Amino acid sequence: MGVYNVHERVLPVPDAEAGLLIDGLSGTGDRLWPGRDWAPMVLDGPLATGAAGGHGPVRYTVAAYVPGRWVRFTFTGPRGFDGFHEYTVHPLGPDRTLLRHTLAMRARGPARLSWPLAFRLLHDAALEDSLDRAERACTGRVARPARWSRSVRLLRRLVR
Repeated sequence: MGVYNVHERVLPVPDAEAGLLIDGLSGTGDRLWPGRDWAPMVLDGPLATGAAGGHGPVRYTVAAYVPGRWVRFTFTGPRGFDGFHEYTVHPLGPDRTLLRHTLAMRARGPARLSWPLAFRLLHDAALEDSLDRAERACTGRVARPARWSRSVRLLRRLVR
């Protein structure tokens, strides 16, 4: 089963400022990944090509990294997640930037069930929380904060 999932947010800042959010991923001052409400993103070293880690049961390796612009993580787990997820920065003008998260994978074996029944809902909620963090880091507030659905709240309780 092919999966293509995109989350994005326009931020009222220059692309260099939005790019700093990507550069801080998994670091002590990470302002992008929602590690307080979700499993933290942990890598075995600084954000760089070849670094390995993940968040919760999702494991990956940094396949490519262009500071301030793009980072791609290739999945190594769970079993059946064959593909990648990435953050990218797209300038829209001198003071507007699109921050995008893309997940592209082929779900195989057990992931053909676990992705649509659980991971997709949790992934979507975590990514909207991530973009809320990006907006707050750039503006000091979030205009329309994401809200977890009942299904997400139930899945989070079941996982704990």
